[in-house]
This record gives sequence, structure tokens and C-alpha cells, in this order.
Amino acid sequence: MNKYITIIFVAFLGFSKAQTYAPAAGETGTTAIAHDSTIIKSWATHVEIERGFVNISDTSVYYQGSNKATFGAPVDAIGPASNTSTDAVSLGDSGIAIVTFLTPIMNGTGPDFAVFENGVTNTFLELAHVEVSSDGINYVRFPSHSLTQTNNEIGGFGMVQPTDIHNLAGKYKVGFGTPFDLEELSDSTGIDINSITHIKIIDVVGSLDEHGTHDAQGNLINDPFPTPFGTGGFDLNAVGVIHEQVLNLNSENYTYSIYPNPSRGIINIQFDAPQIKEIRITNNIGQNVQVINVNNSKQSIQTNLPKGIYFIQFIGKNSIHSEKIVVK
Repeated sequence: MNKYITIIFVAFLGFSKAQTYAPAAGETGTTAIAHDSTIIKSWATHVEIERGFVNISDTSVYYQGSNKATFGAPVDAIGPASNTSTDAVSLGDSGIAIVTFLTPIMNGTGPDFAVFENGVTNTFLELAHVEVSSDGINYVRFPSHSLTQTNNEIGGFGMVQPTDIHNLAGKYKVGFGTPFDLEELSDSTGIDINSITHIKIIDVVGSLDEHGTHDAQGNLINDPFPTPFGTGGFDLNAVGVIHEQVLNLNSENYTYSIYPNPSRGIINIQFDAPQIKEIRITNNIGQNVQVINVNNSKQSIQTNLPKGIYFIQFIGKNSIHSEKIVVK
């Protein structure tokens, strides 16, 4: 009888170990979303960062004068994702990013948004929990799962297999976003999955001590730790929106061009769209820099802007179209 129970137990362990999730970008069955995918309709327009320590287990550890992550700036997480590992902002251990959008995200068919990190390989993966909110106050976390072993820490330069990761941002290397489907949160209270205004990204601490982070099933999540550098923790590259609210089912078609982009200061804006009533130019924290009232359906505008990141918004009767521009 004991032998029979042992055989059944071993078989069960083998079955559990066989569970896997979607593989790395480029492999059959992956869910990775390319940074230039046409399914992405818009990008985060504002981000607030709360940096974490470079080593939360020993906060006396400093890197280049700081015991918190320093790489990048919040503006590096605004606008379209890139295929470059240097285009990101590091959160540090347990660091937090909160991103917002011009138009709320809604639940559609399949994934509704994607989070982009800057991992340089398919297996050097720095992970983060993802939470969403409809008011910036009440957040609900996507249920995550990690199958990575927890017998030994994988170390600061260790490997994590994408097939062992579910619902954690950072599952895919730079240039590819991790998708999230709001339908998974349809039974949640405190949020409206058809009007998501805020996304919170919280760095996973991969240590196996009291500072470690757990998945939705209570398992410790083993990811690179410690990473006592200015680039430590999750590195946020961008958040792309796949399904966003529309104010009118008969969407307005805009014909416009903005050039050059990047620019040295002079920006040319041309458009031919009778529904455009106003053009707003905002800075990277959402403040209006210039507001242009539109009198003609076809117009050419030239503006001179100082160095920085801006968003040009075409305001119509029932919609807003936004484009990011860079002035060097």
C-alpha cells in the first residue's frame, strides 16, 4: 500500500512539473507582442516613479552614490516602446511605476495592454507585478504564477525561463511586451474593466529571504537578485494599449503628418480633417505648452519648441489622437 501511494505521489509531482506557460519571443506559441505591432493603438502618456533600493536585503549597499536605482528617467517610459535596452527607467527592488493614458483602457477580445521591459536575452528576465485601477485609488492585481525553482537563489545574473512565468511583466526580452487580458479580472470589485485609467507596476524582489515576493499561489518568485547597480530591478520601457475606449462607434478618420521627429526645435504639423477643432501640445507631465484653435479643415502649422518630450493632440468632436514628438 505504501509503495502504491509513493508511486502515485511521484507521478503527481511529475505532472505538476510538466505545467508550462508561453515560450520566449519568436518561438511557436509565444504571446509576446512586438514593439512595432499594429495592434497597439496608443501608449502611456504620463508616469510617476517611486525608486526602490539597489539591494533591499542590505540597504547600506550604495552604487555610485545612491542606495536606490538611478538608471533612466520617468520620461523614458512614456510613448512607444523601443528595441533598445538603454531606453528604460529602472525601478530598483520593490520600486513602483504608475502610468496613465489619454484614453481609458477597455476590455476587448484577447489582451488589452502590454508592458515592455529591457531584458537583453530571452532568459535574463527581471519581473514585476501588474495592477490596474479605474480611479487611481483602488487597484486589483493580475494573478501571477512562477514555476521557477526556489531551492536556491538564481543570483544577480541568473536565468529565468519564460515558460515558468505567467502574468508577470518582464516575461519577454527588450522589444517585446508581456500581454495582459482584463477579462481575467472580470469578477473583481473596485474596478471597471472597461475604464482602466491607471496601471501600477511593482518590481518583484527575487530573493528567497523575508524580502522575497510571492505569486498569487503563495510561491516565492525567483528572479535575478541581488542586482546592486543603478540599473537594478524591473526596467520599464513602455506600456502599450491594445483596446481603448472610443467615444463614437463611427470613429473619426484623421489625415495628418508631423515632421521632423525627432526635431531640433521646429515642428511642422499638417492635417486635412474637418472634425479637428483644436490642437494641443503638452509636455511629458501633461501640461499644455500650446493650444491652437483650428478654423480650417486643411492647415499647416509650424511651432518652435525647446528640448524635451511632447505630445501633439488632435482634438475632434468625439475623439483625441495623440502623437509623441522628441525635440533634441
